[in-house]
Amino acid sequence: MGQSLLQNGLFQRGKVTAIEVDGFAKKGDAFLFDKHGFEATAYVLRTDQLGTQLDPPAHWAPEYPGIDELPATYTLRPLVVIPIEDKVAKDPGYQMQVSDVEEFENRNGKIPEGSVVFVRSNWSKGWNDIEFTKRPKFPGVGLESLKFLHLQRKILFDGHEPLDTDNTPKYESEYWLMHNGYAQAEGVMNLDQVKETGCLVAIDYPKFKGGVGGYVRYVAIWPCRLEIRNRGWRGSRGPAAEV
Repeated sequence: MGQSLLQNGLFQRGKVTAIEVDGFAKKGDAFLFDKHGFEATAYVLRTDQLGTQLDPPAHWAPEYPGIDELPATYTLRPLVVIPIEDKVAKDPGYQMQVSDVEEFENRNGKIPEGSVVFVRSNWSKGWNDIEFTKRPKFPGVGLESLKFLHLQRKILFDGHEPLDTDNTPKYESEYWLMHNGYAQAEGVMNLDQVKETGCLVAIDYPKFKGGVGGYVRYVAIWPCRLEIRNRGWRGSRGPAAEV
C-alpha cells in the first residue's frame, strides 16, 4: 500500500533542509551525499487513515488513548486468524458473525485471552485494481461478533483487510469498538500465508504525539521455539509473513 500512497500524492518524500552550519551547510540547503556525505529524508503524510494501519480508540473517542499512548504490551502478541473468505466470495458485503467464531473454535479450540484476532477475507488481493477499490460493498466484522470476541474471549484487538470495520450506514461496529476503548488493525494483508493458530504477531509503528491513527507493520511469525543451553540460548523460527 505504501507505493500506491506515494503515487497518489497522499504521501510525499523529500530532502531535509539544513540550518546554517558555518563551513558545512547553508540555511535551506538540502543535505546531499556528494556535498555533505549523507542525506536525510523528510516525509509529509497527508493522512494516517490509508494503508496498513493501527487505529487507537482516540480515532473516534478522544477520552481514550492515542497512538502514542498505547502500551508496550502491543509489541508481540499471540495471533489468531479467522477465515471468512468462502462466504465473502459468495457475498462481497458479508459481515463476520458469532457463528463464524464458533466454527473456528470447533476446529481450533477456545481463542486465548489477550490474542490479536485478524479476519481473513482475501479482500486485500484486489487493492491494486482501481475498479475493485470502488466497489460499494466490502466484507466486515459484525457488531455481535466483535462483542463476543472482546467481552467473552477478552482479546486485545481485532483486525481486517478492508479499510473500515463494517459497512453499516453509521459504522456501528467501529463506533462500538472505539467508544469502548478498543484499538483495531485495518488494511492487513497476506493472511492466506498465515496459519489459523500458533503464530505470534510482531507489531511496529511510529508513536506520533496525539495521533489518532498510524501506519504499522504487522509480521506473523511461525513457529517460535527457544532452547536454553547452559548459560546461553539458541533460537529457531519458521517463515515470517508481513500482514
